[in-house]
Amino acid sequence: MTKLTELLKKESDTSRQKFVIGSFLKNYQALIKNDPSAWRSKFRKMATSPFNFYRGSAALYYADVSRDDDPFLNEKTSRVWIQGDLHAENFGTYMNGAGILVFDVNDFDEAYVGPFTWDMKRLVASLALIGYQKAMSDSEIREVIASAARGYSRQISKFASGETKKFALTLENTKGKLLGVLHTARLLTRVDLLNDNTEIVNYDRRFKLGKSILPVSDEKKAQIMGALEAYYKSIKSGKKNKNFGFAVKDISRRKGLGVGSAGLPIYSILIEGESQSLENDLIISMKEAQPSAVAQYITDENVGKYFLHNGHRTATSQRALQAFADPFLGHTTLDGKGMFVTEVSPYGADLEWDDINDLDDMLEVTDYLGQCVAKIHCCSDDDSDQSLINYSIEDAINAVLNGKEADFINYMVDFGENYAAQVRKDHALFVDAFRNRLIEGI
Repeated sequence: MTKLTELLKKESDTSRQKFVIGSFLKNYQALIKNDPSAWRSKFRKMATSPFNFYRGSAALYYADVSRDDDPFLNEKTSRVWIQGDLHAENFGTYMNGAGILVFDVNDFDEAYVGPFTWDMKRLVASLALIGYQKAMSDSEIREVIASAARGYSRQISKFASGETKKFALTLENTKGKLLGVLHTARLLTRVDLLNDNTEIVNYDRRFKLGKSILPVSDEKKAQIMGALEAYYKSIKSGKKNKNFGFAVKDISRRKGLGVGSAGLPIYSILIEGESQSLENDLIISMKEAQPSAVAQYITDENVGKYFLHNGHRTATSQRALQAFADPFLGHTTLDGKGMFVTEVSPYGADLEWDDINDLDDMLEVTDYLGQCVAKIHCCSDDDSDQSLINYSIEDAINAVLNGKEADFINYMVDFGENYAAQVRKDHALFVDAFRNRLIEGI
């Protein structure tokens, strides 16, 4: 039993409910005040299941996990680039710079420098929640968690022994359900993405306005055009295509993009591709970046001082976490706020759990997920110029896992089981607080 499990067992429902509410208000009170309607919608989505609650409550998770003990942490393993919101649905596909479809971690909004186990703990608790939701037995859930932890430690060992860090999960080295996700992505096209979001007006593309795609004023367009100039400079030189002109065709505002983006400004920029063919146009997303939920629990002041703003943090972190980052990845500022800028990938297929129900399928997929997490912790993009971490992460993590793989797996199984049980209790307390208007501003 970990220190955190013991602390949680001693808390009354009343004090725990206040702690849950407090974690949201501490992190999001200003955002809630700015757009209470968006946050009511977010909270209603979170109320539907313990897993959806967990997806939207990273702030609560870090308030908890930062109080835990951890035998695998030292000065180096506590300073690793982490994804920050590594639940089981934050995995999917993208097309890398070499034109290869890759299955990988996605969503880097919470990315930061922190303990490597915080990513793994968040993942295994989410797997336990999914297993419980699928009415799997306790022993089966333990197997699923162990599979992810085993895949992680095995891949770390391979990296430490010199295996190429260009490792990626692709069509060539995967099978089963995960290969099916890659096959789904392979059927996607840029034309389909463009047709879903744009229409042809006077022989050129423009955004298709509707409930989720909104017009932007001329004044705001001018501000965004100015922000794009700084964005262009933030793209790494090795990624820039000399034949690409960044000719802007249209700008719109998006809304309703997921649980984690409630009330945040997200702008879509339609850009002409490498030729005048309408099928080559690109959609660039410019999103206001918020502080990472991890940040307030990291005491190393050098980390916080390293970033110009949260858009810079997100872009820098993604380059540090991906071997082949989006060539259009960058950052800028708009209205004094840090913005994270990236291409909307036409080849993004998410890992869906609805049709992953057999234990053998679950074990195969979770082994792959463990490998994915090891990869992001150890493999940076060629153009990653971060200087926060100047030592071998794979060697540092392998040093604390080597010979203790069984202890690591048992530790993750214990945490995943116990914290998932706490999340189910917290979900009920959250629903009660939400229903009875106990959350200020909602």
